[in-house]
Amino acid sequence: MTENLKFAVIGGGSWATAIAKMLCVNLPEIAWYMRNEDAIEHIKKHHHNPNYLSSVEFDIKKLKLTSDINEAVGYADYIIFAIPSAFLNGELEKLTESLESKVIFSAIKGIVPETSLIVGEHFNKTYNIPFENIGVITGPCHAEEVALERLSYLTIACGDAKKAKIMAKNLSGNYIKTKISDDIIGTEYAAMLKNIYAIAAGIAHGLGYGDNFQSVLMSNGIREMKKFIKKVHKMKRNINDSAYLGDLLVTGYSIFSRNRMFGNMIGKGYTVKSAMMEMSMVAEGYYAAKSAYNLNLDYGAQTPIINAVYSILYEGKSAKSVFKKLTDKLD
Repeated sequence: MTENLKFAVIGGGSWATAIAKMLCVNLPEIAWYMRNEDAIEHIKKHHHNPNYLSSVEFDIKKLKLTSDINEAVGYADYIIFAIPSAFLNGELEKLTESLESKVIFSAIKGIVPETSLIVGEHFNKTYNIPFENIGVITGPCHAEEVALERLSYLTIACGDAKKAKIMAKNLSGNYIKTKISDDIIGTEYAAMLKNIYAIAAGIAHGLGYGDNFQSVLMSNGIREMKKFIKKVHKMKRNINDSAYLGDLLVTGYSIFSRNRMFGNMIGKGYTVKSAMMEMSMVAEGYYAAKSAYNLNLDYGAQTPIINAVYSILYEGKSAKSVFKKLTDKLD
């Protein structure tokens, strides 16, 4: 019976907090793992995460809080990972509990640096978890608007439609609408790539480009995304669906977008190191730019925007000169 299934959230950031909030609406109890024991004690005492989305109030009786990842994994049938991709491997190395028979959903928008794989592929190849037990939770959706209970949409992708429906049902609510997809690879790559384009949008803004150029940049971005994903995983998909185009637009334009914020700093002249120090959250697009660029050396898709962002972030090239050349490659 689906009502007896147990869920765990892995991570202590904004997305983990938002997902915990959504699940608590529909479930009597969830396990929630986070490394920060001080944050756990704060939630137990004050009923909100002190570091992320602090306006979200939790019914503490519904939370099984733990700083032991094995306790959370052992508790749950469905496990949602919502930690930065750069830290995923380090957390998984702590596991002694088996992931066999577990259903894994990723809310991570990036590539695992150690394997250069998206999260679903990483679990499949490294832990031998079948794709029918792997899913993706993607947008278009910002955690901050979930906290504010503004109407938001989620796409739940899984190789097993029944499991996608179970996850969708338990994330749905008065202000959360969900739809399911069978494009687990494509939606996860889209969630990773849109962060790179959001950095590009931020760089453009920091350099002083206006809305007219931004519209051209995003238009080219979705076409570039289509070419890249088609090379990686060819199947019938509509790139204009919300999971692809919608997620790109909200990440490229929103004031809540940490990737756009990061790019804006770079455009204004911050070094990568100083921009990272200034931000309290991880900009996944920074890591994704390197991974996507290296992956595309094999795939050979035409990706001038990804190439531009990579050259600025990793080759130390001038954002102003790179974007001047980029403007001649867009249409």
